[in-house]
Amino acid sequence: QVQLVESGGGLVQPDGSLRLSCAASGFALDFYTIGWFRQAPGKEREGVSCISSDFSTYYADSVKGRFTISRDNVKNTVYLQLNSLKPEDTAVYYCATDCTPVVVAGTLKLESDFGPWGQGTQVTVSS
Repeated sequence: QVQLVESGGGLVQPDGSLRLSCAASGFALDFYTIGWFRQAPGKEREGVSCISSDFSTYYADSVKGRFTISRDNVKNTVYLQLNSLKPEDTAVYYCATDCTPVVVAGTLKLESDFGPWGQGTQVTVSS
């Protein structure tokens, strides 16, 4: 069965850290650009970060300098290190095998036609 499974979320205080994992099964993600997306209650899903097959990385302005994406093709897993977390980072985080960087009005947006989405992993930043 081909699927992506997200894990690693949790409740953390502001300025805390988490590491999210996106594990692929049923296929090798070596040749895919993998993206992390998030959706907060009442908001649209937004792109957070992408990593291409050649290890190029892209970040939304809101997380640049705080989040780090990486991949381990041997473990068939992509990671997202979340540091200096803020309450506005609270959301369900999803990964996808499709992520396209697009510049819109001078701002980098990360878009995806991926679907269906998995269950994601909840990140809650609160004191």
